[in-house]
Amino acid sequence: MSISTPGATHAVPPAGAALTAAAKATAQAWIDENMDRLSAWHRHIWELAEPAWREYQSAKWYVNLLRSEGFTVEAGSAGMPTAFSAEWSLGAGGPVLLTYAEYDAVPGNCQAAGTAPAPRDGLSSHAPGHTDPHSALGVSTLAGLLGTKHAMSVHGIAGTLRYTGEPAEKVQGSKVVHGLRGYYDGVDAIVSFHPFYMLPLCNTARWDTQCGSYYSKVYTFTCDEPETWQLGANPNSPIPASHSAARAPGANVALMSMYTASRVMQDAMLPSFGGWSLSDALFTYGQATADNLPARVAQIQYSWRCPTLEMAEHVLAVLDRNAEHAAAVAHCKVESTWVARNRPGRTNHVLAAALYANLESVGAPRYGPPAIAAAQHIQRTLGMTPMDQPFLDECERLISPQDAEAALREHLAPWQKNWTSDDYVEMTHYAPTVRFYISRPALKHAPGQGAYPGWVMNALGGIAETIDPTIEVAGKTIAGTFVDLLTTPEILAAAKAEFDCRVAADPMPALLPADFTPPTEFAWPDYATTADGDRAWYPKDGVG
Repeated sequence: MSISTPGATHAVPPAGAALTAAAKATAQAWIDENMDRLSAWHRHIWELAEPAWREYQSAKWYVNLLRSEGFTVEAGSAGMPTAFSAEWSLGAGGPVLLTYAEYDAVPGNCQAAGTAPAPRDGLSSHAPGHTDPHSALGVSTLAGLLGTKHAMSVHGIAGTLRYTGEPAEKVQGSKVVHGLRGYYDGVDAIVSFHPFYMLPLCNTARWDTQCGSYYSKVYTFTCDEPETWQLGANPNSPIPASHSAARAPGANVALMSMYTASRVMQDAMLPSFGGWSLSDALFTYGQATADNLPARVAQIQYSWRCPTLEMAEHVLAVLDRNAEHAAAVAHCKVESTWVARNRPGRTNHVLAAALYANLESVGAPRYGPPAIAAAQHIQRTLGMTPMDQPFLDECERLISPQDAEAALREHLAPWQKNWTSDDYVEMTHYAPTVRFYISRPALKHAPGQGAYPGWVMNALGGIAETIDPTIEVAGKTIAGTFVDLLTTPEILAAAKAEFDCRVAADPMPALLPADFTPPTEFAWPDYATTADGDRAWYPKDGVG
């Protein structure tokens, strides 16, 4: 199928060119003047490092800051305690533009912003840490948002800026909910940013190959009638389940039956090509049981990434069947709860071209002497000879969306339209959307040595000298793109025409009901609060 993309190349009308250029300069100057504040804001979110659905302090910080900047903010939007929706308008009419923050961290990746492996002060290495880092994602888009707002105010540009707080991206939990509740309705264009996490998608925008579908579901096994397991049990026993009777298998047996069956059957779910994956996680309820009582409740989460919805649905059918039979074997009931069920992304060449033109104007991140010194110190910590230029060459280069697409396609099957997953894909079904990536600091591999340990990139994501260039470039790129969309109606019209054409060619209705409720009540990883209010994480280092 071929879809024309009117406006993929465009020019700003001469009458508006001066305003556009001046507004971009104003927005970028605001970012330059506020880099110290932006850096401090990032470090604050990075240190909080709260895991999925538990980002209470991070969300509160964003809400308070946005209100202080003149935004109208709804905290707890769409019934999600750690989400928010903010809006600011100037004048009558004008486009509605949206970008968003993420701020969830990953359990088990607690790392200090230093040059040696060590957890942050007062926490164990089992605590969460920012890996991608979403801390930089959020503050980068915040920089672009506030820079644009400043330029609109200075130059009298009409329009509306909308900014959503999207928790739990690591389980892809919020954007589908915001979409179903109407928070993306009426938006004219969306800019989605993420620090780069794989080559060749570094300092570029996605072109044709978007992220694919992502399904995630929790299966809950409950053994609530263990006394009915043996109908012929001793009738003289004073308790329903005698110590001498064989007890019901219980929820743990059901869970392990499903886990084992699904692992064994994974090769039979789908052919081993197309870049699909299946992962699992056991939830902990802390249930200590007596030696003659079966486990009453057990939960397992399955998450799977697939290039197509058809593939995702086939995996779902196998898992549902395994759960049903595992429950029957272990004398349990089973319930399932969706965490996420996302559609593959829609591309928009018009927005991708417009954004990349702004990225070309800004240029790739540059790492100065302090950043190089920090990277070299890490290499010494690892027993390596420090390199004169320790960062990946790609971190300081641009690659066009078309060239990145061609390099990416070399590793994919010709039929495969989508690869990897991220829940920005849900946004692409509500409005024209561009997804772009700016480099985060990553080090060159030394000849004959393997990959760097995970703590290295985590630490580099917290060191101001190494992560601030990401925030600066991404923020300026977003601001420039927003100014184009606010001052050049032709770009938005072309993006909308392309969006409408793609929707008509391949309609994909939402996969969950409009009243879907996010499962925030599950036993997601959490901090514990000590008597003096400090956060702790269990197990502690060296235990368990």
